[in-house]
Order: sequence, then C-alpha cells, then structure tokens
Amino acid sequence: MSEVRSQIRKGKSRILITGAQGQVGRELQHVFAGKGYEVHGLGQSELDITDTEQCFQVFWRLKPDVVIHAAAYTNVDRAESEPDLAYQVNTYGTRNIAAAAECIQSKLIYISTDYVFDGGTGQEPFDEFHPTKPINVYGYSKLEGEKFVRQLHSRFFIVRTSWVYGHHGGNFVRTMLELASKQENISVVNDQIGCPTYTRDLAHKLEELASSSKYGTYHVSGAGSCSWYDFACSIFELAGLKMTVMPVSTSEFPRPARRPAYSVLKPQALRLNGFSPMRDWKEALADFMQQEKTKLI
Repeated sequence: MSEVRSQIRKGKSRILITGAQGQVGRELQHVFAGKGYEVHGLGQSELDITDTEQCFQVFWRLKPDVVIHAAAYTNVDRAESEPDLAYQVNTYGTRNIAAAAECIQSKLIYISTDYVFDGGTGQEPFDEFHPTKPINVYGYSKLEGEKFVRQLHSRFFIVRTSWVYGHHGGNFVRTMLELASKQENISVVNDQIGCPTYTRDLAHKLEELASSSKYGTYHVSGAGSCSWYDFACSIFELAGLKMTVMPVSTSEFPRPARRPAYSVLKPQALRLNGFSPMRDWKEALADFMQQEKTKLI
C-alpha cells in the first residue's frame, strides 16, 4: 500500500472522471489536478455512459488507475415522469462503467446518494450497514447502480453523499443567493433534515479514499445536520443579507418526488477505517461563502 500511495503522491496515477461538467465533476478535476494527478475529465460529449461499447473503448484507450463515476441523472422530480431515462443513466450507465473499469483493473469510486434511504424514524442517522429503502425513482435508480458496482467490480468505493453545493453549477446555496437579489422574503421547508456537503470537502475525501485500498461503502457528507430552513438562514447570515425566511412544511410545498424527511448520514466507515472526519457543515459553508465573496459584491 505504501508503494501505491507513493506513486499517487508523485502524480503518477491517472484519474478518469465521468460527469466532468457537473458541479462535483468540475470540483474533482480541480482538486485532483492540484494534487498532481493526471486527470481526464469526460463530459457527455466525450463519453456516453449508456453506450457500453464506447465505455470499453475509452477505458482501454486511457487505462486510468482510478475511475470516479460522477455522471448521473440528478433531476429528482423529473425522474418520476422519466423513469426509463433515470434507470438508463443511473443504473445501466453505472453497470457499463463498473464493467469497463473492472476489465482494465481500475479502482472505482461511485458517487451515490442519501436518497437510498426512506427517512426511517427521523431520530437515528443512517450508517453504511442500515437497510436501504428508497421512496423515489431517483433513489431506486442510484441504489440499483450500487448493486451493479458490487456485482461487477472487485475494488470499489461506493460513496453516498447529500445536499451537495459548490462553486460550479446550480445548487441550493446559489439558488438562495439568487432569490435574495430579487425578493425580500422566502419560504423554505423546515421538516426535511439532512447534511449539507461542500464539493471541495467531498473531493478531498475522495482523494483520500482513492489513495487507499480500504474498499467498501462510505457515507461522506458534512458533519452535523440541519433542515433546509436552517441551511437557508445560515446562507443569508454569512452573506450579510437581510431576508425574511419563513419555515413551511413539506406538505405546503408539494413536489412530484417524495423526499425522505430525515436523511442524516453517519460516517461510521470513515471512522472505523482510520480516515479523517468531515468538518462541520457550518464551517464548510463559511469557507465556501468566503471564497465566493468576490462574486457576491
């Protein structure tokens, strides 16, 4: 293992990132390139993950040491009316990536979601060994992708994360800031509890995993938990914006896809395998907002 780590630290590992144009994919490219990796970020135009033959051809050509599978169908609500497309991308696309990565003996990191859980009793965080039970099409399609990874690959990390935001693309933080520029009050649900996760923190943790051989399923999200309402209040406070935020229930904000009322992830696998813990979501958000400060002025 020390030899593998030495090679990675010297920048000799080749990383292939699917979904490279998404907010997670772009952050991954930034972080891994900064650590000296040879990074190949592929967007949909370079790699159609639903095309089995193309996946094998691209993987054989690039022969990456590590594949980070970040490409996904992520529109949770639209998935309810487009289930075939959601399964085609999240399930069978992941099958293609897992099979191709195994064929060339690459390590594989598959980014999954807290939506593989149903919310449980709303009191105990979900560890990696808790039974899964999705309640929407998106969650089911990602869970079936997990199953293909386990069936088809021998050296994998399944990483479940949640409530992701970052410097690239659309996300909850950017939406709140945009709304603040247009209105003085906003309603945000206060009965859905989860863990906000900064993409930069997620990317650094994936690098830790990639440089190890401690394979398995991991929960990687910001430490602590909050409601969407609490999250919004913190965003406006850190941005120095005066906004009236009104807490409302999920029933007052009907959406096509059901959301788990409680999807707090417990990072038991990180702790048991000796990895450093994720920082508190409030600290991470403050860091993010500071780096975004010039864009807000």
